[in-house]
Amino acid sequence: MKISFHGAARTVTGSKHLLTLSNGKKYLLDCGMYQGLGKETDILNRSFGFDPREIDHMILSHAHIDHCGLIPKLVKDGYRGNIYSTPATKDLAEILMADSAGIQENDLKFINKTRSAQGKPILTQTPLYGKEDAEIASSRFVTVNYGKWFPIDEHVQLMYLDAGHIIGSATVHLKILENGKETSLSFSGDLGRYRDIILKSPDPFPQADYIILESTYGDRLHDRNVGTPDDLLKWINKTCIERQGNLIMPAFSVGRTQELLYALNQLELENRLPDVAYYVDSPLSLEATEIIKKYPEDFNARVQKILLKDEDPFQFRGLKLVRSVEESKSLNFKKNPMVIISASGMAEAGRVKHHISNNIENSKNSILLTGYCEPGSLGGRLKLHPKEVGIFGMPHEVNAEIGEIKTLSAHGDYQDMLQWLSCQDPRQVKKLFLVHGEYDVQINFKNRLIKKDFLDVEIPELHQEFGLS
Repeated sequence: MKISFHGAARTVTGSKHLLTLSNGKKYLLDCGMYQGLGKETDILNRSFGFDPREIDHMILSHAHIDHCGLIPKLVKDGYRGNIYSTPATKDLAEILMADSAGIQENDLKFINKTRSAQGKPILTQTPLYGKEDAEIASSRFVTVNYGKWFPIDEHVQLMYLDAGHIIGSATVHLKILENGKETSLSFSGDLGRYRDIILKSPDPFPQADYIILESTYGDRLHDRNVGTPDDLLKWINKTCIERQGNLIMPAFSVGRTQELLYALNQLELENRLPDVAYYVDSPLSLEATEIIKKYPEDFNARVQKILLKDEDPFQFRGLKLVRSVEESKSLNFKKNPMVIISASGMAEAGRVKHHISNNIENSKNSILLTGYCEPGSLGGRLKLHPKEVGIFGMPHEVNAEIGEIKTLSAHGDYQDMLQWLSCQDPRQVKKLFLVHGEYDVQINFKNRLIKKDFLDVEIPELHQEFGLS
């Protein structure tokens, strides 16, 4: 038995981990898209490092594009098996994959339109996949509820437990029977926080022989002294009230957008919400919010209590929902100050990229980054406060104020990850693999794990393979 790592290896996106049994059966954990790696991004997304036709089963941890975004390409390139997920993950992945197909097509058209106007040759590359591929992939999903062992085949049983990261997110636990011996492997997917404002905490899990653990914030502790509503209020007042400008917030459609809406709703309940226009300009975010409302059982006790008084914790005075492209473009011509929440979270694609392009050169405006951004993404580049930045191949002066809200994160910090591991006897864990993190962060986290008696910790390179005894 062996495992190989074909994504999220010493980087934060593109999650793909392949388990191969000695009989040749192959089980793929996640099939995520790389994001924000500059020119390398497209190259990495076009090559899996394995043959999709040889995969027997695909197991999905949750519906973020860096974990599910290449499933349609997997199917397009020959995968014929099932895709296992929780019910909420299936619902969210379906809209995310379709949206990703549309974004790829639209962004390529826009870039070629710009290049043509500049007299440059158009790009001849094709999108990674189309909407039809996304539809076929959606038809392959098989849902598995939390907390019960599910037989995938005669060799492997699957159990999902709540990861507390987004609605439907799961930690993945496998019981593998091979040559009369049972081996247990656990994969964290992405872990949430133990004091999340909306979701339940991650579940403890059975003793594992092998663990694959994310490490996004393996060297960071989240600031718990400042509340998200207070942070947002500061930026709205400074940008929209004092400067009479626009506040642009890139936000992931699943998870982050809902956290922002929940915090703004809290400001309204406390009679502190400034009287300006608030727009959610992302059809995907609107669809995701409606799906999330279908799973109130995944909310924590605090939100359950709020639901007794407020039937919609994501709705508040002044909120306007933008669906059509025409409505989105019309925001460019509005004169009054406004707050625009739009995808994607790394500002690497989607409508928010256009809003940043249209607002970044005006010093009245602010761009407020709301979550992790791969260093090579537009969001990652803006975090460095450059004087100029390229967007859609055009240079833009950065005159708008660039800010970052650090109180929001769907990822646990290193204390959260250590707390998740606290149910394990480290002496029984044969090997722990760190994935989904930047290499210097992973080195620091590895040292913390060794101090906690996890003595065999590996940081896989891309496509590296390990034998499992």
